[in-house]
Amino acid sequence: MKYEFKGNQGDFYVENPDLTSYLYFPLANESGVMSCVSPDLGGDSKMDQNSFFMPPVSCESLHNDKSSRNVWCRIDGTELWSLTGRSSWQQAQLFSDNKEPVAVEAGFMHHKVTRTSKHLGIKGVINSLVPATGEKVELMKIQIENISEEYKCLQVVTAIPLYARSADNIRDHRHVTSLLHRIKTKSSGVIVTPTMTFDERGHKRNHRSYGVFGGNESQRPVGYYPVLEDFTGEGGNLENPKALYEIPLKPQGMDYETGGYEALGGLCFQECRIGPKEKITYFVAMGYGNSEEELIHSCEQFLNERAFDSSWEQTKEYWNQKVNVRFRTGNSVFDRWMRWVSFQPMLRRIYGCSFLPHHDYGKGGRGWRDLWQDCLALLMMDSSGVRQMLIDNFGGVRMDGTNATIIGNGQGEFIADRNNITRVWMDHGVWPFLTTELYIHQTGDLGILLENNSYFKDMQICRGEDKDLKWTTEDGERQRADKDQIYSGTILEHLLVQNLTSFYDVGEHNHIRIRGADWNDALDLASQRGESVAFTCMYGYNLKGLADFLEEMKVQGVEEFEVAEEVRQLMAGDRTVYDDIRKKQEVLARYCRDCSHSISGKKAIIKGEELQADLRAKASWIYDHIRETEWVTSREGFGWYNGYYDNSGNKVEGETGAGVRMMLTSQVFSLMSGVATDRQVKEIVKASDAHLYRKEIGGYRLNTDFHEVKMDLGRMFGFAYGHKENGAVFSHMSTMFGNALYRRNASKEGYHALMSLFDHCSDSEKSRIYPGIPEYVDAGGRGMYHYLTGAASWYLVTVVTEMFGIRGHYGSLVFKPQLLKEQFDNQHEASVSLIFAGKNLKVIYRNPRNLDPDVYGITGISLNGVPYRIGGDWSIKREELLNLPDQELHIITVDLNLE
Repeated sequence: MKYEFKGNQGDFYVENPDLTSYLYFPLANESGVMSCVSPDLGGDSKMDQNSFFMPPVSCESLHNDKSSRNVWCRIDGTELWSLTGRSSWQQAQLFSDNKEPVAVEAGFMHHKVTRTSKHLGIKGVINSLVPATGEKVELMKIQIENISEEYKCLQVVTAIPLYARSADNIRDHRHVTSLLHRIKTKSSGVIVTPTMTFDERGHKRNHRSYGVFGGNESQRPVGYYPVLEDFTGEGGNLENPKALYEIPLKPQGMDYETGGYEALGGLCFQECRIGPKEKITYFVAMGYGNSEEELIHSCEQFLNERAFDSSWEQTKEYWNQKVNVRFRTGNSVFDRWMRWVSFQPMLRRIYGCSFLPHHDYGKGGRGWRDLWQDCLALLMMDSSGVRQMLIDNFGGVRMDGTNATIIGNGQGEFIADRNNITRVWMDHGVWPFLTTELYIHQTGDLGILLENNSYFKDMQICRGEDKDLKWTTEDGERQRADKDQIYSGTILEHLLVQNLTSFYDVGEHNHIRIRGADWNDALDLASQRGESVAFTCMYGYNLKGLADFLEEMKVQGVEEFEVAEEVRQLMAGDRTVYDDIRKKQEVLARYCRDCSHSISGKKAIIKGEELQADLRAKASWIYDHIRETEWVTSREGFGWYNGYYDNSGNKVEGETGAGVRMMLTSQVFSLMSGVATDRQVKEIVKASDAHLYRKEIGGYRLNTDFHEVKMDLGRMFGFAYGHKENGAVFSHMSTMFGNALYRRNASKEGYHALMSLFDHCSDSEKSRIYPGIPEYVDAGGRGMYHYLTGAASWYLVTVVTEMFGIRGHYGSLVFKPQLLKEQFDNQHEASVSLIFAGKNLKVIYRNPRNLDPDVYGITGISLNGVPYRIGGDWSIKREELLNLPDQELHIITVDLNLE
């Protein structure tokens, strides 16, 4: 399989994708419809965990299941042909010389598959989409063309399984829940309305209807196959249905009703005779409704060419406009591939971390990290609404510095775990600061730190080590003060709570305890003695960054801050405590006890200079401590940072009798935080290249092979090496490695990390995926868990803010490009179009002498053709940008030359 891009929007074309396994493509909208389609239109559609239109699929179901959005064509009353290739005889020819040519053309949220049968003299085309206009439907346009020189009689029958219930029921009362189905036929389709729901919500009356409707301007179905077993027949199946062998066909009529069976969207259309080069066209809508009337109205409006084609164009235009960052470099494939990377954070906002075939875990929604990392991409594409989103997200922080782990559907909605499962990820406190930092620099909005929000409250207290037995669900899920009032604190206070509690939450080597896990969820077996040096680095970075914000706020005249009286005890004090593990643990334990049920509600005033000094002292201590204790070397002379201690209290990384043990995460955060010295940057790159880099699978592996099922560190070591968290090329951390290298001005090395991943993923013959970035690349080079990965946000942010060097600094637009000479086009230019300060900007870098970033510097800037500045500070003040006219594209030209 090898795809080709068509045009500049990222649309692509691929021949014979049906010869590549595990392919799927997302079709969704922002109203809750989440579908996916394979090249043979397998996959599924759902609104949530409890509302699956089709049977839920996992990755193996894509090629083992017989369910699909099948469309049958009976030719001259005898030949049966599947437009999706799902007949048993077409399947048998898949690897023969008689294989039917298949092609897929796709772009954001629209998909077209073409199949040709030369020996039958017929070609079928199926266009699929979910309307961006918000209707709760998935649409198909079916076209069949007679490519022979003879007249043909064609009859079309759809066969789309209607599962119509919770994913839980796939093997939990699968048959029993079919007894709830009430099935009926209407003039344009088949409707299923279960009487009740059987799922984790209990036995409740159901109010959702599902249906398949079809027709065109002049026709509606002439018959229906509403019951799956009646269609497949005794001994038959969906790839060889017995009903279609009857002569004539014997479908049910209109207004037929039954119940208690698996349902099918089987629509039978009138047989028609068409001449050479003629076509017949039908439209199918698969929809959801809170009533049958709503369902019918939503679907029937699309059963004509004008409505479908209009929706097709609207959907294409909508998503192309939403993905409003565009690149132009010397590599046009990279530029168009980046369109898909930029699109992926939008997919994760819709699908969460579930609801695509590889993402077959959880029950929907996003995780804590996702809330913050998806905002990174939003800040590059559409910052409107991000401010309130960030404020609302802070409502998930607990007073003990941990956070809610069940995220509701609404913005800022966090839910207590009704199963009272204690799980603390010790890295969770890192990400809110990183996103807030980018937001403040992109917007200049330091004032967000003084906004207020409540704290999350449930039974879990003392960072997961105890239960608040006084708390009940009736108390609500917000922290209360002594007088039963909901307590609110500033966003600054929330950040302080997260990062200061982490400073004191240390193990026996004076690094933060790993607890349930860190960024790598599979490091989950070291909750007692495990420690994460890697994320201790980042907590140090955050403390330093908070101090920098306080320094800038002082310049703006803000010199005092309110914090909860209880939080005050985490500040200042005796600095000799920093080296005393027991005393640090006592400070944290006392604080957690004071916040265990309610807090006083009293506020303390703290001076900014005092707080700033405290934060810097803590950050400096962390940096010094890690530099002194965690640098390791191998016999080859390579050096790197140890990032973990296991549950036996042993240092994880270094050289052992089993060989070199090295983890990429440890290097990423020592570099990104600044813990690694400038000299150590080169050492870490050498070690990473020697022990972790594998070009043939996309770049930097997550770790070396430990040759051990390491039960004192995490389940990842039970995975075969080279898969998922155990030694795969994990896109998220590979991307962050590139980001960290760019931050340390290692341009060529950062480029190498990012482009290794791009080179592999964009080579679809190796990665075997459609355009975009997967969660990881497995040992065989296949891209796995496509689309829903935080790597996409980090990749986009890194390309814009580090590679192109276009970023904010307290609201002003700063230029610090690190583009290599090979990234400029044949005119020696590279550009990016984006929105900054609410203005449409196109930044063009000109590099006439074809120089690299270690040689060139900025020598001039022009704004809309007028010289803006020559020499001095290479930035544009926010006020000047805000004065530019709206609704216009503003061109900024930046000249690069020898300084």
